[in-house]
Amino acid sequence: MFSRIVKRARLMFRSTAVRLSALYILLFAICAGFLVIYVTALSEKTLVQQTRQTITEEVADIQRAYERGGVNLLLRIMERRARQPGANLYVIAGPNGEMLAGNVSSVQPGVLDQEGWTNMPFSYEPYAEIGGSRKHLAIANVLRVDNGLRVMIGRDLGDPSRFRYIVRQALMVALAIMGLGALVIWFGIGRNALKRIDRMSAASQKIMAGDLSQRLPVGRSGDEFDRMSGSLNAMLGRIEKLNEGLRQVSDNIAHDLKTPLTRLRNKAADALGEDDEDARRAALEGIIAESDQLIRTFNALLMISRVEAGSIAAEMSSVDLSAVSADSAELYEPVAEEAGITLTTEIDQGIAVNGNRELIGQAIFNLLDNAIKYASEGSQSPIIQVKLTSATDEVRLSVCDNGPGVPADKRGEVTKRFFRLDASRSKPGTGLGLSLVEAVMELHGGKLELSATDETETEAPGLTVTMVFPVVKG
Repeated sequence: MFSRIVKRARLMFRSTAVRLSALYILLFAICAGFLVIYVTALSEKTLVQQTRQTITEEVADIQRAYERGGVNLLLRIMERRARQPGANLYVIAGPNGEMLAGNVSSVQPGVLDQEGWTNMPFSYEPYAEIGGSRKHLAIANVLRVDNGLRVMIGRDLGDPSRFRYIVRQALMVALAIMGLGALVIWFGIGRNALKRIDRMSAASQKIMAGDLSQRLPVGRSGDEFDRMSGSLNAMLGRIEKLNEGLRQVSDNIAHDLKTPLTRLRNKAADALGEDDEDARRAALEGIIAESDQLIRTFNALLMISRVEAGSIAAEMSSVDLSAVSADSAELYEPVAEEAGITLTTEIDQGIAVNGNRELIGQAIFNLLDNAIKYASEGSQSPIIQVKLTSATDEVRLSVCDNGPGVPADKRGEVTKRFFRLDASRSKPGTGLGLSLVEAVMELHGGKLELSATDETETEAPGLTVTMVFPVVKG
């Protein structure tokens, strides 16, 4: 049990938060010590100054009394004041130093010979201390009158000393209670912080073991630990997604590129065995076409990787999305007409977004290319419509068709690399078009939405792909 406590304490003291707390407590204790010394010294100094002021005023009263009534009045006043509770110290001595009256039994030799304030405290024995011989410290003012009499008025310095002692004790007790409370709070906070770090370390160990689905714990306090965990979780989610994409790419490359490479190899072998020049030329042209398709596939993969890595983020600027959408639709209009598809636009003017014009244009081309490829399958009158609208907080660019659409349970998969609804791969394409569009939208801080064009239609519900951009502020 004791070893566990020691081990726990060592772990706590390795924590930066605990070390900083311990340093804070040490600095607090040093400052508190200086504060105690300063407050007690200042209190004592203030009390001594007040005592001097009181004695000075009383000396002035004694002088005035002597001037009015002489020695007799002086003796009566001092005897009366000496018998009052909490009285000052009073001594009347003759010219030869003999004590005539007062409430002090004896003073140190030579004290009464010094007129004015004594340079240092002196000892005395008050009458009230029966049978006592304890020495006391006092401060006094000695006054000489005309007939050689010497009058001393003083005050016991025990009051300032006791006051200093009381103040010091009170401060020490208060600081001790504060220090104890600080230690308890420090221990509690350090232990809680250590537990949270232990939970984060445990999750990190699982993540390093390969379980990227693990996430760091996030509490409800919203403190720096929670903010750090939230940022790390977002990073882990991004890493998990990239790793999943990498795994899919590896699997799909092995599956999807094996066939064209095999076909390319067979065509090369056929071309090598052809004796007829025209047949050999046709075989070589087929090899070039297959090679171009492979190059396009790898170019698309490289483009997606660049977009996902954010290397094009620095090339952002204000893009006239209305103009880009209209130009893209105009460019694909002859292709749609050749395929027997009607291409219409419904584009609001003057809409701009912050982004990369080349990437946005490529994303629109991909959507139009997909729509033209599949729109004619589900309808006798295939139609593609490009819509651009702007709301308060978002800009929506949609490409709608009335083709066979995408089943609801597959809409989350069609954006994956190399995923194709055409399992037989009879249609041209690589299955990377929507993957690139989604990567472009993530780079622009937007999102990609897929929905049916006509929810009531069962044979040809169509597909609407919407690129949602954030609105440019200011």
